[in-house]
Amino acid sequence: MKNFIILVRRFLPNYKRYVLGNIICNVLSTIFSLFSFGTIIPILQILFGMESGAKEYIDWSFSSSMGEIGAALKNNVSFYIQQYIAEEGASMTLLYLGLFLVVMTFLKTGTAFLAGYFLTPIQYGVLRDLRKSLFDKVLSLPLSFFSEEHKGDIIARMTTDVAEIGNSIMSSLESMFKNPIMVVIYFVVLVTISWQLTVFALLLLPIAGGLIGYIGKTLKKKSLLGQTQTGQMLSQIEETLGGLRIIKAFNAEHKVSAKFEEINDTVRKTFIKMNRKYILAHPVSEFLGTFIIVAVLWYGGTLILNTEGRTIITAPEFIYYLVIFYSIINPVKDISRASYTIQKGMASLERVDFILNTENNIKQRPDAISLPKFNEKIEFQHVFFKYTDNWVLNDINLTIKKGQTVALVGQSGSGKSTMVDLVPRFYDIQEGSIKIDDVDVRDIKIHDLRGLMGNVNQEAILFNDTFFNNITFGVKNPTMEDVVAAAKIANAHDFIMATPDGYNTNIGDRGGKLSGGQRQRISIARAILKNPPILILDEATSALDTESEKLVQEAIDNLMKNRTSIIVAHRLSTIKNADIICVMHDGVIVEQGKHDDLIALNGYYKRLCDMQSF
Repeated sequence: MKNFIILVRRFLPNYKRYVLGNIICNVLSTIFSLFSFGTIIPILQILFGMESGAKEYIDWSFSSSMGEIGAALKNNVSFYIQQYIAEEGASMTLLYLGLFLVVMTFLKTGTAFLAGYFLTPIQYGVLRDLRKSLFDKVLSLPLSFFSEEHKGDIIARMTTDVAEIGNSIMSSLESMFKNPIMVVIYFVVLVTISWQLTVFALLLLPIAGGLIGYIGKTLKKKSLLGQTQTGQMLSQIEETLGGLRIIKAFNAEHKVSAKFEEINDTVRKTFIKMNRKYILAHPVSEFLGTFIIVAVLWYGGTLILNTEGRTIITAPEFIYYLVIFYSIINPVKDISRASYTIQKGMASLERVDFILNTENNIKQRPDAISLPKFNEKIEFQHVFFKYTDNWVLNDINLTIKKGQTVALVGQSGSGKSTMVDLVPRFYDIQEGSIKIDDVDVRDIKIHDLRGLMGNVNQEAILFNDTFFNNITFGVKNPTMEDVVAAAKIANAHDFIMATPDGYNTNIGDRGGKLSGGQRQRISIARAILKNPPILILDEATSALDTESEKLVQEAIDNLMKNRTSIIVAHRLSTIKNADIICVMHDGVIVEQGKHDDLIALNGYYKRLCDMQSF
């Protein structure tokens, strides 16, 4: 119940009117069920010729005690039924009692339907909200989070865990909203009929509740383990799909298959244990319910048979009591079953909350300013940065004036890509500052900061969509004329028009229908359409063949015109004309200048050039 209260406080504030409607309908449905059950007493009295004991009408008022009001109402209903039997006959009275039962059953089922009607928007609305919150959180998290977590496990949390929350928690809402109301109302009626029987039954309930609670706790542990292992399995699937080319090239299918078989079998064993405990819930609760019913039947029989002249409870009333008590067993069993499913769902919710509660260390300051234009320069001032323990950048100082082209060269791992990732705040530095027009990037609104920049990476990141939508990605209200112009500048228009549907042709998953050079030119066209004042090129031509490189380099040259450009390059032939070439080694700028000046130094840059043929 504690977990359920936490869930209600967390997920249901936006659905108050639906919750209120559901509760009202559940109360009405329970009350109507009591009226329908109540017809059993007069029907039995008529069928077996029993006297009700109501000799006269008893006056009552709302100022009377609940016991007096209940006794008066029961007496007066019996009195009127006796009078009607005397006037119309037993057969006609049975007919009207039957019609009354039909009407009450109709009202009961109708209000039960309305309760479910109000509950459905809650169930699916909460899941929609949870998926949206999770997706938005994933979009907002820094890149460092995804370098530490398995993508497959993140996908598992966003899909299978959310589905488990829907199946386990949301499907239990009906039980947790409806059944406690039924239990409370039925319990009040049971106490009114016979407090002795009810006290006796209550003495037996803690035994059942304790056993059910123990099974539920162990179920949560198994469920959490199962969802974690499912995430590991999806991670391996994701890695396998992404690395199929290498797996086949190295004949490693058997090795990968054996690894998957091992984790797949581990998941099977965990879920077998978990589901066996879940399946145990119904027989245990049914057995305990039957045991309690038998105990109540025995004790109630002794109250009827051994009254010694005192009428504690009549036989029809006892049957009515048993009907209500048996009706209370199912709601109690449903509550216990719901507690099982909630425990399963809570394990998945913990995994989802891991993402939702992850702190985003790239925060926008409350007093961050807008910077719609880039006017003067970008400055690195004594910049130090590390991912974990070791410094990746050490005391970087660099000034890039507007309109300049600055190239970063050096061996792999020297810190070139890290340096350009710091400008749009994909990561935050530990010491020093990076300024644009004398404003620290941490003092600029993140949306405005990244709006000043366009990125073209070594791996062209495209989406399973059309040429048009990939080129216009992130651009508001683009026109076809602008898209065509950008594609022409990027040397992409001709091969786009050669496809069956032109700009409306789908390019496949990650642009899989295109060559590497074509993918790169689409990404360049995207940057051209955005028209950013600052351009970041991270080894944009390093993975291309000579012919594709020539076309892409021409597109890049068109893109760089009248822009401030920061280029990360391995192929030094592409940056000979840069205004500034920074040579990096172990996170430090060891040389800086133009191509000819650096060659004359006969240092790091000269050795890099000697290793490449121009």
